[in-house]
Amino acid sequence: MMETERLVLPPPDPLDLPLRAVELGCTGHWELLNLPGAPESSLPHGLPPCAPDLQQEAEQLFLSSPAWLPLHGVEHSARKWQRKTDPWSLLAVLGAPVPSDLQAQRHPTTGQILGYKEVLLENTNLSATTSLSLRRPPGPASQSLWGNPTQYPFWPGGMDEPTITDLNTREEAEEEIDFEKDLLTIPPGFKKGMDFAPKDCPTPAPGLLSLSCMLEPLDLGGGDEDENEAVGQPGGPRGDTVSASPCSAPLARASSLEDLVLKEASTAVSTPEAPEPPSQEQWAIPVDATSPVGDFYRLIPQPAFQWAFEPDVFQKQAILHLERHDSVFVAAHTSAGKTVVAEYAIALAQKHMTRTIYTSPIKALSNQKFRDFRNTFGDVGLLTGDVQLHPEASCLIMTTEILRSMLYSGSDVIRDLEWVIFDEVHYINDVERGVVWEEVLIMLPDHVSIILLSATVPNALEFADWIGRLKRRQIYVISTVTRPVPLEHYLFTGNSSKTQGELFLLLDSRGAFHTKGYYAAVEAKKERMSKHAQTFGAKQPTHQGGPAQDRGVYLSLLASLRTRAQLPVVVFTFSRGRCDEQASGLTSLDLTTSSEKSEIHLFLQRCLARLRGSDRQLPQVLHMSELLNRGLGVHHSGILPILKEIVEMLFSRGLVKVLFATETFAMGVNMPARTVVFDSMRKHDGSTFRDLLPGEYVQMAGRAGRRGLDPTGTVILLCKGRVPEMADLHRMMMGKPSQLQSQFRLTYTMILNLLRVDALRVEDMMKRSFSEFPSRKDSKAHEQALAELTKRLGALEEPDMTGQLVDLPEYYSWGEELTETQHMIQRRIMESVNGLKSLSAGRVVVVKNQEHHNALGVILQVSSNSTSRVFTTLVLCDKPLSQDPQDRGPATAEVPYPDDLVGFKLFLPEGPCDHTVVKLQPGDMAAITTKVLRVNGEKILEDFSKRQQPKFKKDPPLAAVTTAVQELLRLAQAHPAGPPTLDPVNDLQLKDMSVVEGGLRARKLEELIQGAQCVHSPRFPAQYLKLRERMQIQKEMERLRFLLSDQSLLLLPEYHQRVEGIERVRAVAKRIGEVQVACGLNQTVEEFVGELNFGLVEVVYEWARGMPFSELAGLSGTPEGLVVRCIQRLAEMCRSLRGAARLVGEPVLGAKMETAATLLRRDIVFAASLYTQ
Repeated sequence: MMETERLVLPPPDPLDLPLRAVELGCTGHWELLNLPGAPESSLPHGLPPCAPDLQQEAEQLFLSSPAWLPLHGVEHSARKWQRKTDPWSLLAVLGAPVPSDLQAQRHPTTGQILGYKEVLLENTNLSATTSLSLRRPPGPASQSLWGNPTQYPFWPGGMDEPTITDLNTREEAEEEIDFEKDLLTIPPGFKKGMDFAPKDCPTPAPGLLSLSCMLEPLDLGGGDEDENEAVGQPGGPRGDTVSASPCSAPLARASSLEDLVLKEASTAVSTPEAPEPPSQEQWAIPVDATSPVGDFYRLIPQPAFQWAFEPDVFQKQAILHLERHDSVFVAAHTSAGKTVVAEYAIALAQKHMTRTIYTSPIKALSNQKFRDFRNTFGDVGLLTGDVQLHPEASCLIMTTEILRSMLYSGSDVIRDLEWVIFDEVHYINDVERGVVWEEVLIMLPDHVSIILLSATVPNALEFADWIGRLKRRQIYVISTVTRPVPLEHYLFTGNSSKTQGELFLLLDSRGAFHTKGYYAAVEAKKERMSKHAQTFGAKQPTHQGGPAQDRGVYLSLLASLRTRAQLPVVVFTFSRGRCDEQASGLTSLDLTTSSEKSEIHLFLQRCLARLRGSDRQLPQVLHMSELLNRGLGVHHSGILPILKEIVEMLFSRGLVKVLFATETFAMGVNMPARTVVFDSMRKHDGSTFRDLLPGEYVQMAGRAGRRGLDPTGTVILLCKGRVPEMADLHRMMMGKPSQLQSQFRLTYTMILNLLRVDALRVEDMMKRSFSEFPSRKDSKAHEQALAELTKRLGALEEPDMTGQLVDLPEYYSWGEELTETQHMIQRRIMESVNGLKSLSAGRVVVVKNQEHHNALGVILQVSSNSTSRVFTTLVLCDKPLSQDPQDRGPATAEVPYPDDLVGFKLFLPEGPCDHTVVKLQPGDMAAITTKVLRVNGEKILEDFSKRQQPKFKKDPPLAAVTTAVQELLRLAQAHPAGPPTLDPVNDLQLKDMSVVEGGLRARKLEELIQGAQCVHSPRFPAQYLKLRERMQIQKEMERLRFLLSDQSLLLLPEYHQRVEGIERVRAVAKRIGEVQVACGLNQTVEEFVGELNFGLVEVVYEWARGMPFSELAGLSGTPEGLVVRCIQRLAEMCRSLRGAARLVGEPVLGAKMETAATLLRRDIVFAASLYTQ
């Protein structure tokens, strides 16, 4: 093996080595690379270099070194560039949208382009301020929720959109604008304006700039030549205007000229067909709530929502219709489970990725529903006047007033809306706010389905029929009277520990009324009253009504209920003051255990922690805390909102054992108790004291009985004084609840919201209200009858009115007017006191009704009922030849001659004279004569009734009857044109202007009728009958047209008066009242001024200045809850005025309103609801 020898070489020079030094970015590191030709640098490794901070640079250069900003070196601070004057740019407008588009036509197999076709585009110029269509583009994102008062609402469902012809007709009817005289000069919010008068007019008013003087120095070259060319061309616009026919119809849009010509030709050739009779559609469909739904899970294998319990039959039926996207009306008792239907609709909307709106009548109920639905569904939002939580949620809860505002303002939320749920819809009976429900139902678009939840009402089908006809969709009515927990009603007459067992059953769970229990209660009360009389004297009052006696009654009652384990209990008292007195009087009552006291204390501390220190020491807060610790609670409108929510939450947890509440608590969510107690059965409704209505009693009594916990609910009526009458108790407990009645009225808000939209009229809103439903539901039948009468009128032969018959139309109109005038005078006589006094026994009258025509009669007897008087009268008649009264018929002349119209052509028997006794109404007497006969009315009536019996039918009449009949016959023969009658002015002393003028007009018409020439013609009878038939048909057509027109609306006069009022109401409160009275509104100036209560002005002013609420409560005797409500409503009003000020161009006023609202919104008044936390 050979050993290699290592060669030792001298070290090379560094420059001879094949190495390269590379700088690695800007990091300061180097790297040696054994690569020939390597770069001297590379991309930087790690973070790139950072530029200096602009903010620091600006501070360093300009703020720290003022030399950079010379004070006087402004030569480079502003620059301008000269440009050419172009006045025509001021008149530039955006181009109109393209009305058509080119669409390629392809071969169906190969796809080859065969040609192009022009297609018309629809809705190319829609916007929220010009269109009501859902196809208009959405508004700004900031206005998508609440909309904007300047936006149009969406088109209401069920309402026919106006055609082009209707719009043109409406535009022609409107007043034309004179562009020389009617132009406004000063825009809203501006101090100066522009005068558009020509140059040769007088000098404009101060503050106005003359437009003609300002445009005079501008060079508008080229305009005159173009104008001259346009005028000179025969086909120019002016030539078109002159040659066009003023009555030419607007040209319809078509794809080509050939199509348009063909359409016009076909229209001209085709003959109009007779309208088909309208189909009798049933809009309200009742559903049998007792019919079982056995195939429920087969029809809905995957329900949108499932409960831990099995739904009831009526709930399953409602769910089936919701799956078919039907609208439903569910009427059931309180606590029956109507909320299940609402929950399924919310879940269905989430499944369909649409939205639901749940409306409630009061704000507190909205907050409670928000908590419940948020725990169930999660994706739930709340909208109130001062709170806006999760507005993007699929389910929005709000009051009905909020939804009305969104509909009028064109909110884009309506686009995605699938369901609107109206809870407690029987609140439509509320006089003040019931109109809101009708407005919302009318304004809802067609794609929205409706769910109505209500207590049991007797006219549910009628109400659903109105909504169905209104929206043109079927409404399924599901009504059940079954209670999940039956109720037992008792009377309590005890007032001490010895009498605490005096509880008497009055109405059992099966609905049977126990009279035995009622009489037992009466006897117990009577026995105690007799003992009281023996001890203290018989003249002692039976009921003092003081706090001491109330305390004894409640202590004995609550002790009895506590031993029977019938707590918790709700005591309904119809007075805020009595609620506080009764709760405060039970100082010795403690119903909670130590563990419950601890839980109540911790809950109170947690809820009151959000208040400031002074607010926690308010007298009402301290008093309520003390009551709650003992298991007592108070709930009414005078309680602070946060305290009411605390009471509701503790009651739902079972920690409040006795709750003293007013009627508003029955409107809340499902908070049932074991027992309900009525302090009294009488309440004050704002005007007078009255008994509870059946609907009110059922609503409050329905809070008794907890489903799944109690077999029956207990309802107790306290008898502190006398036991109420049995009839009153029976009517209150077992009577029918109040019907749903329309409270629709015109408000200025509604009128102003509709007047800004040309396509929507206030008359359309009135026409579709529930109040107009009875008269409008037959409109289809009226239209059909009108069409038939029009056809029948066209087929009638024209009457001949030549020669002597030339005054035939006047003769007919004179006769009709004379008959109407005589009826009016006679009606006024019968309505007067002197006229009724003259109708005493023995008075001879002229009878004219269906059975008798101008027959004389004598009054025998007058009923004593002053409201509807009946006059028993002996009347002349023919001896009947037939037993059937219809065969005899009235002896009326077919063609009236002057003798028939002027005076009274009395009836004279053609054969043997007979008589009859009839009961007449005031309208059956055509005249009251001056003759009075001496008759024995009792004998005549007794004899006539005797001869009506078959046994005495052939007996001759008494002498008194024969004498009266002979006297009447003698009068008729002596005065064929009628005996003298009582003059309404001279004899009866009627000084009414209409009666005096009517008498003068009647005499004038009698002279005209007697001088008529047509009656002398032999053709008069035949031609008169033809004319009368034609005129009667025309009269009926006028009546039908009136019923179908807006003139028949009940509220139309008030609408015109309110429009006039809007134009004139611009003064202070007294002036507003004067204008309303002048416009005919039923409200005096004193009443209007009396509505303005200034009692809380100082309170609100001091609150805005920052005074604590604890000091504020001492400035007024008003309950704290009402003060809070007043401040909250004032803040909402300030917010509305702020938006209105911005719209009309008053930024200063808007800023003031913003500042005022900010000062009001603080502390306990605007504390967040506990339900939203």
